[in-house]
Amino acid sequence: MSEMKAVAVATLIGDVVGSRRSPDRAALHRRLTAALAEVAADDGVLEPPRVTVGDELQATYATLGAALQATWRLRAALAPEVDMRFGLGWGPVTALDDEIQDGPGWWDAREAITAVAQEQRQQAWTGLRTAYRSRADDAPDPAAVDAALRCRDYLAGSLDDRSRQILEGLMAGRTQSDIAAEQGISPSAVSQRYRGEVGVLMQVIASLASVGAGTDGTTAPGRSTEPGA
Repeated sequence: MSEMKAVAVATLIGDVVGSRRSPDRAALHRRLTAALAEVAADDGVLEPPRVTVGDELQATYATLGAALQATWRLRAALAPEVDMRFGLGWGPVTALDDEIQDGPGWWDAREAITAVAQEQRQQAWTGLRTAYRSRADDAPDPAAVDAALRCRDYLAGSLDDRSRQILEGLMAGRTQSDIAAEQGISPSAVSQRYRGEVGVLMQVIASLASVGAGTDGTTAPGRSTEPGA
């Protein structure tokens, strides 16, 4: 993005939660780098996520939905041993040189991740991992997006290991029957979890991924149907 001139983009800043307590920071860095490689070619990427300093990463996307999907994919790739928090913004970004960028888009993302770190200290929001801020007139509604992110983070934090594995399988496109066989449970048990918090979480993830996909910059979620049995 070295020739970019004040172009409005979705900005993402992320860092690893509790990284200073990691007993092997070199291994943590390798795992983070591998996760970043998994999302480097996702749809909507302008500049793929890269580590800038320590365990902080930055990226830019063509739509806010693409950036939101990247935050979910990164968390899923690193869970459950490693967790991340993210701040996202939408607004103009200017390249000062080949390496340094500046502008409201980055200011908003920095404000957002700072807000996450502060709110995590409150007992009611210990599971919060993602926030979005924007002061741009053409930005997707910050209040609506932030509310959906709080819902997503709360649901994700409430999943037990079995539900998380079922979610992972469904998101990968596997059938309920295949997942049941892998988990050693009945298909009806998978269906029951899907009809509960797993299915709700999938709908929230899908809706967030569509933010900014419409020509008017608004969310355009589709109808969700239950994955095949």
